[in-house]
Amino acid sequence: MQEINQDLKEILVTTEQIQFRVKQLADQISNDYADVEQLYLIGILKGAFMFLADLSRHLKIPNVVDFMAVSSYGKTATTGAVRLIMDLRAPIDGKHAIIVEDIADSGKTLKYLYQVLQWHNPASLKTCVLLRKKKDNLDIPINYLGFDIPNAWVVGYGLDYADRYRTLPYIAELKPEIYA
Repeated sequence: MQEINQDLKEILVTTEQIQFRVKQLADQISNDYADVEQLYLIGILKGAFMFLADLSRHLKIPNVVDFMAVSSYGKTATTGAVRLIMDLRAPIDGKHAIIVEDIADSGKTLKYLYQVLQWHNPASLKTCVLLRKKKDNLDIPINYLGFDIPNAWVVGYGLDYADRYRTLPYIAELKPEIYA
């Protein structure tokens, strides 16, 4: 049993569950892109860095990793507005690409990224998201999904609250009194 931080309510997804599912996703992506010369994985900083690292190591196909950074959160709450902080370093024109994101909460960030990356003229563009909060208002397709989770503030495996808890090896619900 994993030891839990005192600020956490409960572990929602264990380290073992994460690693098993990431390998499954990598196998599915490898099969779907078996005939592609090279796949571009676009990790969204900061939250997706752990997920992207593990996913890319499990892929059985040639891949390139690049990063984008956007902001829709302040240190402790969502602002509602999405802004691009860092764009891709290399063009993806005519390339097959997957946006790798840590969490789909409202879906605004993923929708924004999808629209921005369409301007880069990729051959194809799909999404791979580790966590999706159980909400009905997501209007962007998620092609590869790790886990559905409750509508709670979660941390660990790249996700944070006020730049804390990001390196926990599992996904846990933060106690409401921590962020209230």
